[in-house]
This record gives sequence, C-alpha cells and structure tokens, in this order.
Amino acid sequence: MIPFDTTKPLLVFGGPYSNLEATEALRRRADALAIPPSNVICTGDVVAYCAAPEETARLVANWGCHVIQGNCEQQLAVAAEDCACNFEEGTECAALAKGWYPYANARMSSEMRTWMGALPETLHFDYGGRSFRVVHGGTEIVNRWVFQSERDVLAEEIARAGADVVIAGHAGIPFAARVDGSIWFNPGVIGMPANDGTADVWYGLIRAIGGELLLSTHRLAYDHHGAAAAMRRSGHANGYARTLITGLWPSLDILPPAEREATGQRIRQRTMRLGATTRPRELA
Repeated sequence: MIPFDTTKPLLVFGGPYSNLEATEALRRRADALAIPPSNVICTGDVVAYCAAPEETARLVANWGCHVIQGNCEQQLAVAAEDCACNFEEGTECAALAKGWYPYANARMSSEMRTWMGALPETLHFDYGGRSFRVVHGGTEIVNRWVFQSERDVLAEEIARAGADVVIAGHAGIPFAARVDGSIWFNPGVIGMPANDGTADVWYGLIRAIGGELLLSTHRLAYDHHGAAAAMRRSGHANGYARTLITGLWPSLDILPPAEREATGQRIRQRTMRLGATTRPRELA
C-alpha cells in the first residue's frame, strides 16, 4: 500500500503521449502547487502520438512520480509491432497508428524499455478515508475504452475494481461518474486535447479536506504550437499535429454517440465532492 501525504493534493493525469511540451508544463504546474512527485500519479501511455517519445519517457521517469503500464508501455517494452490501442481495423485511428507507433518504437532506448516493462499494471491505496485503484483502461482489459455515457460499461468495471474510487485513463476525455456508490474518475490526458475545440489539455486533483474528498478536473494551457511544429517536422502523424492546434480529434471512431455529438463543445472544469456521510454531488 502506497503511503501518500494527505496534507497535500494528489495530482493525477493520463497519456503524456510523447508530448514533451505539455508534460514539462504539467511538471511546472505540480511544482507551483507544491505537490511532490510522491503525490503524482500517471495512468500510462507515456509514449504515443507526438514528436518526443524518448525525451518524454525520460522526463516522466526522472520526475519520480507513480506510473502504471498502459498498453503502449506493454508493447514498447518488448518492441512489439503495434500499439495494441484497441482501434478497429480499417478505421482512421488504426491507420494513423501505423505512422506514429513505428516512429516511437524506433526511438526508444533499451533503458526506457526496461523502465516501462518494470512498471506496475495497477495501484491500490487509501487516501482521505477512501480506497482507490488506478487502472489504464479497464480493470482487467488494459486497452478497454470507458466513457461517461456508457453506464453499463461503467457499472461492470466498477463492480470489478474493488475500490471506492477508480482513477482511469486511456479514453482521453475527463469526467467523474458515480455508479452504485463508487466513483470512476478519468482526469483526462496531458498529451492531446479532449476533442472540445480547445488546445488545452487536462489533469485532475484529489484533495482531502475536513473529512471530505474533492475530485476536480483542470485545464492546462501550454506551448501547443511548439509541440505541433515538432510533429510537422517529423511528418509521422500530421492528423494529430492538427489536433494540437484545433482541439478536435482526427477521427471519432472510438467514441460512443453521446461523446461524438459533443465534439467541439467546450468542456467545463468540474469538482465532485464526497462527504463523509453524504452522497457524492457534482459542483459546477
């Protein structure tokens, strides 16, 4: 069990995605909030779409924060031929992966592959009187897409998790959802916008205050023009380079109907408050 400092927030985030500029900006934000590396958690996929796979992996490894394996870590650790992202064959996302994954795979050092292979698949801990589990995609299937609108999927995953709060990644859109008395908290990803028409990326904070627990999602602005320019110079994933500027995903293949219809609609930062005896409620 990991002993976290409950006098300080937990900073949680997913998917650095080889976006060095965004990951550097998040580390600066953690420093500004006086959150030590021991209170920072990454839900995996450190390396993916963007231009600096080795550099981003080294930054996260040297940061010393907690990181679990995403499907990209599992694949890159053994130099597999594909990302195992769970994109359907023939879709735009699958086609784009044939560009960015070989680019990333060719640039990973043996040292970073070893680091990825040694990462845990999940984390369990207590914080603020609640039990937590950290997963990448689903609780048992690392590359499962879990979105807020899919209530049956959420209920199934939460039933398997065995925790009051699940911190998850992979899906790329921030949300906190209450199902059957437990919480599924996806803080979003730091390496790509959330398909809401803005270039901002996302992270989450978890705070224990006076017996209550607050889960909040936060925007982060960074040098997205610099990150996009680096991708254009490499030429391996121009669809995702445009996403860094427009805030719109190059493909909606993986999205359920509700999330697809919300494309381009600005997402609000939100806070969910869990009282000691009250039901969770969402605050604007």
